[in-house]
Amino acid sequence: MNMPIETSYKKVTQALNFLARKKDGRINKMKAIKLIYLADRLHLRKYGRPIVGDVYWAMKLGPVGSRAKNVAELSNIPDNVLSYEKRYVRPIDEKKHHIESLRETDHDVFSKTDIDCLETVYGKFADKDQFELKDMTHQYPEWPKYEKELKSGKKRVKMDYKDLLVDTQKKDSLFAENKEDLNLARESFEELKEVSEFFSK
Repeated sequence: MNMPIETSYKKVTQALNFLARKKDGRINKMKAIKLIYLADRLHLRKYGRPIVGDVYWAMKLGPVGSRAKNVAELSNIPDNVLSYEKRYVRPIDEKKHHIESLRETDHDVFSKTDIDCLETVYGKFADKDQFELKDMTHQYPEWPKYEKELKSGKKRVKMDYKDLLVDTQKKDSLFAENKEDLNLARESFEELKEVSEFFSK
């Protein structure tokens, strides 16, 4: 996936923590990962950048952010950031299906618009379970693009952020942006990507 910025492990951790603290201090891992994807999608379409900027993969159960999954499971995380993750979240059952918040969310890692989009997505979809969210993400245009490859036997296919900016949403959708605003978001995204690529040389 072409990422505009390096994924922030702090943002991944705090997004999981934020969602877990919304109810009972714990949340289903798959549900949290889907909600982060939806919040990234919403922020990208509104402002031209994702919140977390994860590496997203199309999988059988919909889009999956690989670093959000790793943080939720406390697995495959670089040693230099693992201690940070462990202070805020942890898996709470043997199969790591749920995560628990360990302390208050550090809101300083987020912008105001980041928080607004996380709040909006949680408010809109909190009543849905992880499988309802999976079915919902299958309906957005970016996931069906990879469905044939997944049905042919591939376990996952790397997604492209540009596909999240396609103008095919229903007008009553949370993700419906007018064409002018969506074009501005695309332009902002491309500029951010160019800057990121320049500094990564």
